[in-house]
This record gives sequence, structure tokens and C-alpha cells, in this order.
Amino acid sequence: MLYFSFGSNMSEKRLLQRIKAEKIGVAVLNRHLLRFHKPSSLDGSAKCDIQETGQPEDFVLGVLYDIEESQKSILDEIEGLGSGYDLKTVSVTIDGHQVNACTYYATTINSKLKPYHWYKRHVLEGAIENGMPEDYIKSIQAVESVTDKDDARRQKELSIYQR
Repeated sequence: MLYFSFGSNMSEKRLLQRIKAEKIGVAVLNRHLLRFHKPSSLDGSAKCDIQETGQPEDFVLGVLYDIEESQKSILDEIEGLGSGYDLKTVSVTIDGHQVNACTYYATTINSKLKPYHWYKRHVLEGAIENGMPEDYIKSIQAVESVTDKDDARRQKELSIYQR
């Protein structure tokens, strides 16, 4: 099953810590924009979403993964399927070819929320490790984020990047 990840799961270290998956490569979802406005049901901060705009100049970059069907229920639980995210099939472009992939989108949004620094770092790490264009990386860096006051959670989230 093909899975289009546009947020924290673009980081291979983060995703593979959670499920088994095989990275295929960077894909483009046209007529959408990346937003940090999905309220987390776990910590109240903002998480990523894809917002459909219909505008031909808008796009979201993400990572296309191949995941086994047996891993989907785990991913559904991690993503909070039915609790703020729903699943849809999108047509993405990879290496000049259109393919259909499943992805998660926010069913509730709150544009006043900010992501935690650690969450934004997951998204940045994924963008950087996958060689996304500098302008795209800068647009993620420009997103205002806040400190997570839960030190244990913050340290746990960032521990995957310690060498």
C-alpha cells in the first residue's frame, strides 16, 4: 500500500521507529498547501495537514512509502484516524509518474495553534534528509513553533536524532 507522508513521518527515523515501511522517494501533491493547523488530541499542539486550494501553483512535497497492509492499522492508530484525521486517496507525482497513495488529512483545524519545536524538527529532518528544495525547507523553518513544557516528551521525541 502506498502512503504519502507530508509531516513528521517524512523523517525515516521517526516513521521506522513506529512501523515497517520502505521509502520510495519524494512525491508532489499538487493544488494543496502544507499547514500546521491540525489540533493534536494528545498534547494540544498543532500538527501538519494538507489543505486543498485548487490553485495550480500550490503543492506539497512529501515522501512516498510502501507499507504492508498489516502495518496500516498501527499507522491509523498513531495518526489518530477518526480522532482529528481521516484518510483519503490522493494522486501524487513521483519521477514524472502519477500514482495513487493514501494520506491523512485534518477533519478539525485551528489556525491559532502552533507546533512544538520538536514536532517541527521532525518535519524539517524529513525534508532535509530527503533532499527537498531549499525554498521548501525555508518555508518549514519559517513556521512559528513553541516549546513543549513536558521535558520528558520533548527529550523522547528528539532522542532519535542523537548520535
